[in-house]
Amino acid sequence: MKAACSVLGLMGICLAACLGSTPAWADVATPALKVTTVDGTAFDLASQRGQWVVVNFWATWCPPCIKEMPELSALDAERKDVSVVGLAFEEIDPAELKAFLKSHPVVYPVALVDVYNPPKDFSTPRGLPLTYLIAPDGKVAEKIMGPVTRVELEKMVAKHRP
Repeated sequence: MKAACSVLGLMGICLAACLGSTPAWADVATPALKVTTVDGTAFDLASQRGQWVVVNFWATWCPPCIKEMPELSALDAERKDVSVVGLAFEEIDPAELKAFLKSHPVVYPVALVDVYNPPKDFSTPRGLPLTYLIAPDGKVAEKIMGPVTRVELEKMVAKHRP
């Protein structure tokens, strides 16, 4: 399955490289997201209203995902108006995910999501990484297929500010 997912991930990256970020949309204009992070903490997207939220679908086997983790972590740590949540979208044992995060630490919360029952208000990832930028009002401002940098996210935040 990992080989097939890797191919899908690479196709998604290629698609993103050709098309750039996709238009701002999701299955639900103001998505809900309630997950339990790997450290046992509850994360509720609704409680983040008033600030920007980066929702990042990723996997441990995805090199572009791993490459963007330090950038997302720095964004979360250094911007008080932006928070990040990582959604590990893969079949992996929670203990394995925790071990991975020890060797690839981030400051933002990470949750393991079920690939067969992903968060219903977000499109099922067809490739990884897949990132949503949620505006302070809770609406999807951007949906980005493929890797994204901190600088690109900061430009998107600036573009969508009133």
